[in-house]
Amino acid sequence: MIDARLLPLQRRLMDPPARWLAAQGVRADQVTLAGFAVGLLAVAAAAWGLFWLALLGLLLNRLADGLDGAIARAGTATDRGAFLDITLDFVFYALFPLGFALADPAQNALPAAILIASFVGTGSSFLAFSVIAERRGLTAADYPSKGIYYLGGLTEGFETIAILVAFCLFPTAFPTLAYLFAAACFVTMGTRWLMGYRLFSSDPQDDA
Repeated sequence: MIDARLLPLQRRLMDPPARWLAAQGVRADQVTLAGFAVGLLAVAAAAWGLFWLALLGLLLNRLADGLDGAIARAGTATDRGAFLDITLDFVFYALFPLGFALADPAQNALPAAILIASFVGTGSSFLAFSVIAERRGLTAADYPSKGIYYLGGLTEGFETIAILVAFCLFPTAFPTLAYLFAAACFVTMGTRWLMGYRLFSSDPQDDA
């Protein structure tokens, strides 16, 4: 919901270290893959009940996610990098609640399943909209540097990171937090469906 407002701040923070890393020969894809590996360790930590370690892994994963795009901008952004970035992000978002389900299946399995289902809804509507928008030559004015059309909503990147952090800080509240955020994600999914249905009902020539 507020990702576009945070983007200038993120760039100011990420661009200096990203330029330094790029000068050392570090590639954006390497940071993306390393961040995903750390994210998998965070999921494992959550599954073992090591929630502070899971939080550290989560924050490092998100740091890598901010750096890889900045490194790409400092050099040459590629379609491969954009593909890796978005796909691994969605996989990580789905896996993180699974760690809490494994930590306490009796209490967390059902809310985790519902939350992951809501992530499928927001992710699929996001990607489907992006594909059709790309075909029509549409661009997102709020996210000009993104590798694909970036569609906002009630639950965007910031809100998702915030809820994952909350899971780590308040693990016993996981069921309640998961249900609440899943409801918000389903609202996001519905608004994206409605937006796509209305926009793509028009002739493509009307978008030009």
